[in-house]
Amino acid sequence: MGSSADVGRSAEPAREVVKGVFWRALDRMVAVGYGVVYDYIFERFGPYQSLQKEVLDLVQAAVPESASRREVRILELGCGPGNLALKLAELGFTVTGLDRYGSLIDLAREKRQAKRLANLAFQHADIAKGGVFRDATFDQVVNVHSLYVHPDPDRKLEEAFRVLKPAGHAVFVNHTRRVELLATFRELRAREGLGAAVRALLWVVPNAVFESARQQVGPTYWKEDEFTAHLQAAGFTVLETRRTFLNDASLLIWARKDYRG
Repeated sequence: MGSSADVGRSAEPAREVVKGVFWRALDRMVAVGYGVVYDYIFERFGPYQSLQKEVLDLVQAAVPESASRREVRILELGCGPGNLALKLAELGFTVTGLDRYGSLIDLAREKRQAKRLANLAFQHADIAKGGVFRDATFDQVVNVHSLYVHPDPDRKLEEAFRVLKPAGHAVFVNHTRRVELLATFRELRAREGLGAAVRALLWVVPNAVFESARQQVGPTYWKEDEFTAHLQAAGFTVLETRRTFLNDASLLIWARKDYRG
């Protein structure tokens, strides 16, 4: 008969398998729940609608009228469940959505398949680890609200610069501070009324839950001068900065990779 130590060792792999299955199931559950809420917010939440329009307007402003949109390659970093990438593809651009969370990429791929968009692809990878794409692959890069929860945001910016073509444009949006539930509710109620404050909770509450469940590091909040400095250190030329999103909690920067880069 084997010893109790032998039994314990033989049981360890089984426990690890069960643990792995549990965490994968939890990860999928969190991602699906977030995806459902995000779909609702993306289509109906006023601040997201406004931010989406800002991003899409800048993307389109960087494209010459004579250019074929299908020939314009756009990379969305931190694409999540794929909503913005889908919008870009529906506008006619060739889009790749990239995210380091596999469960969210699974959701995004389901949406792409449902819409049958041949000009859209999703990939599970972390661009900061390098080697995901060749140099100067994309005409534009878009990144909305994922830098602040990345373990190495500067490396992510460096890789975004590398894969961007010379004279290519990029849109980056990052939170400048934590969006506090009670403070946001009170400020919006005082300024815009109870209805606006209640609607804001549709984003604030699930976002807080998702962050607590998925966040591994950070968060990294950059003020305007910090954000600009990090982009310039990565090689970008900053064209425009503006406050945006819920209660001006985020900063949008439009940048370009000049030929000298």
